Amino acid sequence: MKRRKARERAFQLLFQIDMNEITPQEVIQIAEEEEELKPFAKQLITGVIENKQQLDAHITKHLEKWSLERIASVERTLLRIAVYEMQEIEEIPAKVSINEAVEIAKTYGDDKSSRFVNGVLSKMVNEEV
Repeated sequence: MKRRKARERAFQLLFQIDMNEITPQEVIQIAEEEEELKPFAKQLITGVIENKQQLDAHITKHLEKWSLERIASVERTLLRIAVYEMQEIEEIPAKVSINEAVEIAKTYGDDKSSRFVNGVLSKMVNEEV
């Protein structure tokens, strides 16, 4: 499983956790019954769950005229994954994390999802340089 597929799988599972009353352990167990989760996907899932409050605070700081609760679950989940990658996984350039989030948004979001995700993440990178 390439990193793109691992990101996509992590997104799917984190989205399920965000949308349903299901524990991360249950989601991971169900997912592993279907196929073995790769270490990168597990790292993203665990990292986002463990750092959710800090990630949400960081995202909220860069939102204009939006609250985190108003953002659709697709975009919120992708922002969390990308911000986690940018903050915690040094070997992945921020541009790669942004591009991957945008591409997944094109698949799972609506027509505006990819632009929204790109805008928020680009703003973060530009303000933190």
